[in-house]
Amino acid sequence: MYKEERENMKYYLAIDIGASSGRHIIGWQEGGEIKTDEVYRFPNGVKEMDGHLVWDIDELFKSVVAGMRRAFEKYPKIESVSIDTWGVDYVLLEGDREIYPCYAYRDHRTEARINEVHSLMCFESLYARTGIQFQPFNTIYQLYDDLKKGRLERATDFLMIPEYLSYKLTGVKKKEYTNATTTGMLNADMGAFDEEILQKLGLPKRLFGEISEPKTTVGMLTAELQKEVGGNTKVVLCASHDTGSAVEGIPIEGNEPYISSGTWSLLGVKVPKAITDEGSQKANYSNEGGVGYVRYQKNIMGMWVVNELQKELCPEKHITEIVKEAQESSFTRTVDVNANEFLAPESMKGAFDEALNGGELPQSISDYFNCAFLSLAKSYKQAIEELEKNTGKKYTKLYIVGGGAKNGYLNALTESECKIEVVALPIEATAIGNLKIQMEKEDE
Repeated sequence: MYKEERENMKYYLAIDIGASSGRHIIGWQEGGEIKTDEVYRFPNGVKEMDGHLVWDIDELFKSVVAGMRRAFEKYPKIESVSIDTWGVDYVLLEGDREIYPCYAYRDHRTEARINEVHSLMCFESLYARTGIQFQPFNTIYQLYDDLKKGRLERATDFLMIPEYLSYKLTGVKKKEYTNATTTGMLNADMGAFDEEILQKLGLPKRLFGEISEPKTTVGMLTAELQKEVGGNTKVVLCASHDTGSAVEGIPIEGNEPYISSGTWSLLGVKVPKAITDEGSQKANYSNEGGVGYVRYQKNIMGMWVVNELQKELCPEKHITEIVKEAQESSFTRTVDVNANEFLAPESMKGAFDEALNGGELPQSISDYFNCAFLSLAKSYKQAIEELEKNTGKKYTKLYIVGGGAKNGYLNALTESECKIEVVALPIEATAIGNLKIQMEKEDE
């Protein structure tokens, strides 16, 4: 690229943070395509504190700032920046001060609260109003636990993780639509927090403000941050729930289903409005916010089970070697990977052994991984069957993006099991979707 062309190019920064790592990715448009440059990567993960799983939110923000500093060193003029992360988790604030700890969704603190919440408003009523699938870690159960433990008494705000990080950059607090839907408290028809749910649960209304759509400007960097990162830019809301950005980044032809395959496998399809009927509720399908549409999708445990097996059984092996050995395994028994015992077990191997109890058990490490891959493929089949039944449509293609898209063996198992054409796109769909939203905002 010629020097003058580079100087006239508009650059955008996507900060894409997952449960195990985060990336700062610069993007620009060239030849009708979005080009990217990963300028920074950092580790992330839950930590144990006083018997609970928490996020080190201060360290997370330091990593965001360090990556922005690196981005400005390489690209001195950045038009805007936007942050996406996983859903459901949040930070409580008293004014401008954090109320610690910042709990992680895999913590077990909500287990004792689920029945209490459902005694105040049954899940059928919650689903009819929100369209959000049951997950034991949904924000609604986390906030109710905070309420019962007195953590909300002095809270003036709660911000989902990407909203909190945007606030730390700008000093401006805004709640973003796609992530707000993951709380299980947003009315699916109105796109606002459901007042009846808040009232029934006794949650303070002061915490639940106005919802902003993706493409909304949050603000410019604070003067302090400008000095720290070596530049200034506009902070914009993308679809801050990472799956929302990922779906924006998938070049889907027609309206076929997708899987955003990472720690979780999110399988779904775009629909014009929420589907909250009994069939959807029983299939535990969710209606989460998209950019001008609803993502009718289901959470499947995903590569979490594979990653945890790898940590426990063979941390020294690369995933490509693990996949190759799994293909040679003759073990064909499967488990329900969506069962609660796989959410955060002390031993993932132990969870597989328990689920397979009463029959043949894996005899080798490769047997465990083959069981995991076969089980994921079967869960995808069930989810697609439910999807077709509930939408009344037959699908011919399945688009897979994210880390799992690089797993040729799992893709082949999925194609065989689901009897559907798999289109695997090993692209940075979440970052591309994040960048796409920023670029569209600039064009408006």
